[in-house]
Amino acid sequence: MHSIRIQLIGFIAAVLLIFLVILNIYPLTSSRDLIFEEKRSAITGQAAVVASSLSGLDRLGTDSVREVLHLLDLGGYSRTVVTGEDGTVVYDDGGAAGGVTDIPDILSSLGGKSVFRSHFTSEAFSSSCAVPVYRRGSMIGAVYLCEQDYERADLIYDFQKSLMRISLIIGAVALLFAGVFSTVLLRRMRELVRSIRIVAGGDYAHRLVTSGSDEITELGEEFNHLTARLEDTEKQRRRFVSDASHELKTPLASIRLLSDSIVQSGSMDGETMREFAADIGHEAERLQRTTEKLLDLSRLDDDVQVIPEPVDLKQVTVDALAVLNPLAAEKDVKIRCELADGCVVMANTDDMFHIVFNLMENAVKYNVLGGSVQVKVNAEEDKILLTVADTGIGIPEEDRLNIFARFYRVDKARSRASGGSGLGLSIVHDAVLAHGGTIAVGQNKPQGSVFVVTFPRPTSEETGI
Repeated sequence: MHSIRIQLIGFIAAVLLIFLVILNIYPLTSSRDLIFEEKRSAITGQAAVVASSLSGLDRLGTDSVREVLHLLDLGGYSRTVVTGEDGTVVYDDGGAAGGVTDIPDILSSLGGKSVFRSHFTSEAFSSSCAVPVYRRGSMIGAVYLCEQDYERADLIYDFQKSLMRISLIIGAVALLFAGVFSTVLLRRMRELVRSIRIVAGGDYAHRLVTSGSDEITELGEEFNHLTARLEDTEKQRRRFVSDASHELKTPLASIRLLSDSIVQSGSMDGETMREFAADIGHEAERLQRTTEKLLDLSRLDDDVQVIPEPVDLKQVTVDALAVLNPLAAEKDVKIRCELADGCVVMANTDDMFHIVFNLMENAVKYNVLGGSVQVKVNAEEDKILLTVADTGIGIPEEDRLNIFARFYRVDKARSRASGGSGLGLSIVHDAVLAHGGTIAVGQNKPQGSVFVVTFPRPTSEETGI
């Protein structure tokens, strides 16, 4: 966590440093450039005016040049120099006239060039300009103007010092803010990590206290949602293990009791022994059915990917009906079917058989003597419907939300007597969802239950039909 804090503060410091460097350089550079351009325009224009005025003289003499400059009133320049075409100084208010100039800018202007220079120091803006003087197309000399601007240099220097002070204050405040912000941020992250460790330790009831509306708060809320789902999953897992253990233990205990009775009885007659053996077979069959259903649920939980294929729901219903006819005859229950053609879904054949068979088997098992089961398969515009309605004992409204839970029984005593494990509807529910369908349960008027399963209707391109 400390390394993250260092990285965060380091990143903020780097960004702040770049910002402060730009803050201290760009305004000053822009200000200096503006002043340089202003100086160029003013001094170059003034030098051109002087050169134009001197070009009217017959010759550049000291007195005549001084008179022209006096008339022009060149105030504010630290030095004004006028030379002849050979570089002889005709006028110099900063030195003696008569000698040959050694100022490089004047020598360059005598070669026909106009020269401007300006640079800034902490004391002044030093600017100079040298231009040639022409008379009737012929060069007769040069003019040199030099200016020292102390006032604007002081303004720039004071502005620079103010920027530095402001930069130091901004830097200190920003670093202080970065330290406080990183401390608060890392405290919240540490709390999240602590909560994760608590949940990882098995305390799924733990919740992170969240506040605010930022991304970390959103992360904390998602963590709480995940923890809640983990808590529900753990409760379901424990309940499932407990129920599965109970379901497996009951037939195993019966088998052991019956087998011990046979072993310990020395005078058991053959008829009684056959009855005990038949009971053991029934319990073993019950154990096998429960194990197979648990394996089906495990396969659905593992989300094993199967390649969907076109499955004719009408044919699946006919196959399930053939298996259930003996049971229906035994229960004196009539099964009536309305099966439309062309009701094809993209699914797994075994899963579809489990869905249809379990719903029809429950409708027969939990029916009344002389009752009936209505099975309907039909197609609508964008869906395929399977409807199984019975005239049996029905499902109370308060139990309908739980009937798809594993090992849940509406009437536990009656379910055990009929061999039910409470897994059939769970398998149906998970298989329907695995193939993109939905399942709903309601009351069949005037008596019984009705299950409606809906699957998306595939296109002809999907089925190849």
